[in-house]
Amino acid sequence: MDFWGTLLVLARRWYVAVPAFLAAVGAAFYAYSTVPVTYTTTAVLVLTAPNSGGTLPSDPDQPLPRVNPLLNFDHGLDVAASILISVMSTPDMVAEMGVTSGGPTTYAVTNGTNNLESLATGPLVFVEGESLAPQEATAIVRKAVTRIRQELNARQRQVQAPVGTYITVSEAVPPTRPAPQQGRKLRSAAAALGLGVIASLCASFAAESLAAPLGARRLLRARVRGDGGAPPAELPEPVKKTGV
Repeated sequence: MDFWGTLLVLARRWYVAVPAFLAAVGAAFYAYSTVPVTYTTTAVLVLTAPNSGGTLPSDPDQPLPRVNPLLNFDHGLDVAASILISVMSTPDMVAEMGVTSGGPTTYAVTNGTNNLESLATGPLVFVEGESLAPQEATAIVRKAVTRIRQELNARQRQVQAPVGTYITVSEAVPPTRPAPQQGRKLRSAAAALGLGVIASLCASFAAESLAAPLGARRLLRARVRGDGGAPPAELPEPVKKTGV
């Protein structure tokens, strides 16, 4: 059925479409008012190598040249960043951070994208916290940053790296001010409204489908009775003739 045909059906069955549409608007308003507002905080960490590089001189009297750590990025920092992202994203680590499934506070440690198959894209680690309370969003981000530093040092001690060659973590972007997120409320309201509109169309077409056979049966009964649906009038009795 084309667009104008659909409008014609809705116009004929307005007594079904209008209440269904009003119910859809009410459901959308209810969804928007009940879904809570969440707040997000983001921090960006950068991994840097020591200014003397990743090795120690064998002769203390001949130290290695000092370099700018921000000019000393290599693939090793990418690997270290991918290790930290993987460790902080495991279910065990999430539980240790005090985050529960369906809880009011969550966090995510990523490389800045949603591509989980490509972790080692640079020495940057992005930490995002989300919670119903703005202070809780900031707290979970700071807690994650502290745990990332601890995990990085633990991994370096595990491989017995010299302390002078330890990779360090700096806050390229400190935890931002918590920002309210309306996306979840809007998506819930849009979903409720969309489903309500679809239900309104289905109800209108169902009423149209049921009304057509009923109308056809009434017309058929009217034709059987004759005279447009009224029962045939009784014929007058014949006049009896009397003899003279």
